[in-house]
Amino acid sequence: MKDSIRKLDEPRPSPGSRPLRRVVAALILRGEGPTREIFICQRRAGQPMGLKWEFPGGKIEPGETSVEALTRELNEELDIHATIGDLITTIRHTYRNGGAIEIEFFLVRNFQGEPVNRIFQQMLWTPFSRLPDYDFLSADLTLIRDLADGKLL
Repeated sequence: MKDSIRKLDEPRPSPGSRPLRRVVAALILRGEGPTREIFICQRRAGQPMGLKWEFPGGKIEPGETSVEALTRELNEELDIHATIGDLITTIRHTYRNGGAIEIEFFLVRNFQGEPVNRIFQQMLWTPFSRLPDYDFLSADLTLIRDLADGKLL
């Protein structure tokens, strides 16, 4: 019976639909003013939505807060110890296959260590204005336009 208990804050899936997948992602910045850059990563070719660009992060595990999940994911994916800043935005997106996702994007200005590529095809720092040049996941596209236009950060 224990597996059938649902936390009160977990979204309840509607009949016939897939459950909402909750994930977190980091908007990792470096520099200031016109030299400011943001860190992006490209999924490996063999992954779902392979070769698409995204911000590092991942799934929130049961019992984790969003900040705990992002701290863990950044350590696992990039071998960095990040100070998680403010929640910048939350996006809900439904993919064509019916899968739904809710992504919380947090600001990260400070971290210890240099990012190590543990799981990505490639990763890089890019100016905000260049974000639309990359083939991002469809869930991220509105955020990409807002960041490139200077509307969020």
